[in-house]
Amino acid sequence: MSQLPPITFATRFRGFLPVVIDVETGGFNSQTDALLEIAAVFIEMRSDGTLARGETHRYHVIPFPGANMEPASMAVTGIDPHHPLRPAISEEDALQRIFKEVRTAIRIADCTRAVLVGHNASFDLNFLNAAVARAQVKRNPFHPFSSFDTATLGGIAFGQTVLMRATLAAGLQWDSSSAHSAAYDAERTADLFCIVCNQFQGVFDAGRRRLAAMGPLEVEVDPEVPSEPV
Repeated sequence: MSQLPPITFATRFRGFLPVVIDVETGGFNSQTDALLEIAAVFIEMRSDGTLARGETHRYHVIPFPGANMEPASMAVTGIDPHHPLRPAISEEDALQRIFKEVRTAIRIADCTRAVLVGHNASFDLNFLNAAVARAQVKRNPFHPFSSFDTATLGGIAFGQTVLMRATLAAGLQWDSSSAHSAAYDAERTADLFCIVCNQFQGVFDAGRRRLAAMGPLEVEVDPEVPSEPV
């Protein structure tokens, strides 16, 4: 059997770079409700292939014109979008700043595209894609529909799908006073993702050895994802 290549992000996640995204919003409808905060947390890979939480980028966002903000949602997040000291920027500015960092990380990791990691990831991905469409951002480095969901991973690994419970079951601390901040929730999500991936490191190693023993396999092309550089 030929020697296996070193574990990199490209070999660990099939060319995808996992980036944790969390959003705080004015409701549950990505088309009509305001995007109020967005945070991105990067994942680092140690020399042995295990993962650790990296740098956090967080931005307060100005609600887009006509955006809906449900009182119940605002009560949960505690965000005052009109506070004079709130350092908010436009959706386009926030996205471009995050995407610039993501594209740099993709190049460094020799990956082809980022994949969103989120807790109930479809929620965050829907709001991200809606904001991209509103701001008419042309170069979105994230896969348009694939994601890693830590609610699913937490359920598999610890029998818990709520972020707080999964975090505690994983042996981490939880600060309820900091919850529902995009940065805090994204960092806990990143920690949970890393812990689950690291616990399954042996399963991954066994799987890639099994595939390597089969020899070259047919390459699958994803027709929904543009092939040009991100």
